[in-house]
Amino acid sequence: MLTVLGSPRRTCDGLTRRQSLQAGSLALLGGLSLPQLLQASEARRTRRAGRAKSVILLYLLGGAATQDMIDLKPNAPDGVRGEFNPIATNVTGIRIGEHLPKMSRWMHKIGLVRSLTHRAGCHNTLPSYTGAEQLLDNTNTRDTYPPSMGSVCEHLRIHSTNRDDRDSELPDYIYMPCYLGWGQAIRRPGPYAGFLGQRYDALYTECAPYRAPNSPTPAPGRPVTVLGEPRLPENTLAEGITLDRLNTRRSLMNQIDDQLRQADVQNSVDQFNRTQRRAFNILTSNEVRSAFDLNQEDNRLRDRYGKTLFGNCSLVARRLVERGVRFVNVTWDLFWDRVPINYDCWDTHSNNFTTLKNVNLPEFDQTYCTLLEDLETRGLLDETLVVVMSEMGRTPRINGNGGGRDHWTHCYGMWFAGGGIRGGTVVGESDGQAAYVKDRPISPADVCATIYECLGIDPDLPVHDRSGRPVSAAQGGRPIREILG
Repeated sequence: MLTVLGSPRRTCDGLTRRQSLQAGSLALLGGLSLPQLLQASEARRTRRAGRAKSVILLYLLGGAATQDMIDLKPNAPDGVRGEFNPIATNVTGIRIGEHLPKMSRWMHKIGLVRSLTHRAGCHNTLPSYTGAEQLLDNTNTRDTYPPSMGSVCEHLRIHSTNRDDRDSELPDYIYMPCYLGWGQAIRRPGPYAGFLGQRYDALYTECAPYRAPNSPTPAPGRPVTVLGEPRLPENTLAEGITLDRLNTRRSLMNQIDDQLRQADVQNSVDQFNRTQRRAFNILTSNEVRSAFDLNQEDNRLRDRYGKTLFGNCSLVARRLVERGVRFVNVTWDLFWDRVPINYDCWDTHSNNFTTLKNVNLPEFDQTYCTLLEDLETRGLLDETLVVVMSEMGRTPRINGNGGGRDHWTHCYGMWFAGGGIRGGTVVGESDGQAAYVKDRPISPADVCATIYECLGIDPDLPVHDRSGRPVSAAQGGRPIREILG
């Protein structure tokens, strides 16, 4: 069936009248013709199934210095060469940083990308979530931006022909530990549904981050471990509201929905209805609340993940994909304007090596590798794609501000593991200073296309913007074939 993201109302051949008219008008404007769209649909029917059933995206906000993690340059000149040494991994010829020793033993499951690049500006989170490589004039999201990968997954679930998929109490897109930018009192663009509509946004959790009582006072260049757990919003009933009363309200809402459908004005209230339905499900669903209840987990496993905010979110992510959630995001976030704890996060303008060595890399290495091991033990790793990336990288030259690295988008790295990935691979090469791409440039759109491909979603799936113009879901990106299993 042709899947054109937009109106949910379809005729028996899978196309709405509006979509047919849009396809015809696009032909007149030089766009895709209806036969071309149908041909693309047929191609999608015969394409190979995706290896991954779910994605866990571990997002390192701030711009991780990947030249000090997976692409070290020990022969670079002073002022560029970092303080860390490369170590061997369990795959001959692949070396990574010494402060990722656990990860070095998982390289047979990991595919590295060392040539990621974009020109969309620093701290621009839109490209990595959507593939859209465009400069922004603000740090807040807009509903005219293209949809994130998770929102496309949520749209496909809601409009699935499989009722079991549509009626699941858990959404297909969950974002932890808070909306992107909460810690800085902004809403960074990227993880949203954009022009698809807010009803396809993620279920965002909330958090109350804090530091251990005996930890040192945080300061720039002196980060501390961030503790806390993701929690569901509105997960308690208001005073005087019983479950019976809530279910009565739900029944009434369903009756109203039926009348609105008959009046053919359902689309105008679809966003409101979806928000209400999600709130009802959160309040009354044992499945939803159970997924976030870490007390159900063995305390020894929780210790292995690390009882940090990042560790707890990663453990919840495993619990969610175990229950069939398709796209789960876990961000290692920063909280400058909410709680003064981790002043640097991954945005290491000062004390880059101290921050990475003492806090970020040991905690990431512990949580990431426990997640891989936990998924593999449960038979889930081969069907779960685990992605690690940032919105940018760090400068090759070390600055004079306490040994920091500044913003850099011209060349940096990221990596995949698990479902759909051929482990023990490296794609792309940076130059001798990790400054520019030497071979095989990879764009954020290519990364998005690879994730779609692993999920069995056509990267060229057309999504319609508000003017009705079809846009490639992966913004024209191409899957990274060298890394696919």
